[in-house]
Amino acid sequence: MNIDTRAGVIGRPATATGRRAVLVAPLAGLLLGVLDFAWIKFVPAPFGELGNSIAVWAVAAFLLTLLNRWSLPVSVAAAVVQLVIAVPAYYLAAALIQNDDLANMYDANALLWAGLGVVAGLVFGAGGFVARCARLPELLRDTALALPGAVLFAEAVLQAFRIGNPSYATGGLVAYTLILILLGLTVTALITPTWRRRGVVLVLALPLTAAGYVLLGLTGFH
Repeated sequence: MNIDTRAGVIGRPATATGRRAVLVAPLAGLLLGVLDFAWIKFVPAPFGELGNSIAVWAVAAFLLTLLNRWSLPVSVAAAVVQLVIAVPAYYLAAALIQNDDLANMYDANALLWAGLGVVAGLVFGAGGFVARCARLPELLRDTALALPGAVLFAEAVLQAFRIGNPSYATGGLVAYTLILILLGLTVTALITPTWRRRGVVLVLALPLTAAGYVLLGLTGFH
């Protein structure tokens, strides 16, 4: 993956590229929500479980801002918009595909997901900007690059601790945990430009994984 690191100055006024976020972010949110439900509906376990992953949504927000040359404020706003719009889009897809109640789009559960989307958008939207901003120190950029892997590894840890719980099938948990780990390694390898930096990023991901594990546990959405 060839990442353009010629990012703008933090806080720079929106350019024509930045204004494009007004279209890109809502469309990305719509696609994320609809495709996420379709993934859950039609992809069998254990891969289908990725549709229920808040970590996957966080990675989507990171990639949105990593791959677009927006300023920091635009990046953060775009990531938040993407994740917030993805919530009603998910429930809209559920209504269209399996006749779920449209009221699910704005009930308490949807509002909680949207709230988590705001938090994840703030963190991972900023992370995507920092990761590609060549003007920032490499260590800071590498720390940002560690975010996607770390959130996936954190969810893998949560799943691993469920192994042995009679409420869950052990084989499915093991398979899903391995999928999350492999996905975290793959994303890290794709977004980090050199092998040396990939090693650094994975080391930096360790404390972030621990923090992510605690935060994911507190949300209750895992």
